[in-house]
Amino acid sequence: MLYYIIHPLVDGLSILRLFEYISFRAAGAAVTALLISFLIGPIIIDWLIKFQISETIKETGPASHKKKSGTPTMGGLIILTSVIIPSLLWCRLDYINIKLILIATLWMGCVGFLDDYLKIIKKMPLGLIARYKIIGQISLGLFIGIILTTIEYNFPIGSSLQTVISIPFIANGFLDIGWLYIPLVIIVITGTSNAVNLTDGLDGLATGLVAISTLTFAGIAYITGRVDFSNYLNILYIPNSGELFIYCSALTGSCIGFLWFNAYPAKIFMGDTGSLAIGSALGTLAVLLKKEILLIIIGGVFVIESISVILQIVYYKYTKKKCGVGKRLFKMAPLHHHFELLGWNENHVVVRFWIIGVMLALLSLTTFKIQ
Repeated sequence: MLYYIIHPLVDGLSILRLFEYISFRAAGAAVTALLISFLIGPIIIDWLIKFQISETIKETGPASHKKKSGTPTMGGLIILTSVIIPSLLWCRLDYINIKLILIATLWMGCVGFLDDYLKIIKKMPLGLIARYKIIGQISLGLFIGIILTTIEYNFPIGSSLQTVISIPFIANGFLDIGWLYIPLVIIVITGTSNAVNLTDGLDGLATGLVAISTLTFAGIAYITGRVDFSNYLNILYIPNSGELFIYCSALTGSCIGFLWFNAYPAKIFMGDTGSLAIGSALGTLAVLLKKEILLIIIGGVFVIESISVILQIVYYKYTKKKCGVGKRLFKMAPLHHHFELLGWNENHVVVRFWIIGVMLALLSLTTFKIQ
């Protein structure tokens, strides 16, 4: 929005040319997101406390979590506000990739809000039934997949680049998967949204990991949107993807701002309003930047957390069928709870998972140089 207001004034005042630089607008988006988080955070927390919109801790969870009962939730409202407003202010809204990433964020934000509303306000223990969440995720993936394959999104209509994915570790490694592209988009967005939701179980854990992953995608968006950098690194050049750099900066700033209130001991939880929204945003970023496979490395902690839940369920059912008594592979799933029950302090689990997240992010960036 600011770009459209200031651009006509550039000829009269040369200093305003700063607003034409993606790097300047990205910095502006990050700072704006931080400021909005700091400003509205206390207001939303007080409002949630006033109306007793708080988390109920399950009896099946770690005993140390019982003291968290009554902590305000639905803090995803802080994240959504502080990422949407800066994006609208600093991004060029005429590009389809910005429209799609904002739709993805709001789409699953609304689904998550409905889930939190039913659980907390309407006192429905299960909230939004799981299959309805899945429908929301699949419909979002289907919508984005159809848009990317039927309109001219940075590539000519009918071009094989419409349905191509990047293969890491291989110079100019691309694979056209044709009709499988839309199902892949659905899997990536649904899987990432659920993975972030599962990881959101400790103070600051998911928030910090999303900030790390998004910052990594910010760098990827920047180099992917430049012909010189993409040619040098032998990766696919995607016109206009630099605008996603600005969105990533806003989301990173938003997560860091929310972490101010969400770090241990948390004053507020993001709830499904936040986790489903930022999870779908992360998956959509991977799709728009054609880094669907690389997402497995960048979001490696989310992948491990999800796999731990799957392994726990499969192993329990297998042992129950074979032995008559179900056994657990981990003390508790997702994996972060397993380490808590091993005696790790919650803060240690979070910081160590963050460290792993940083290591995986750096590993993902080395794949470009290897190419």
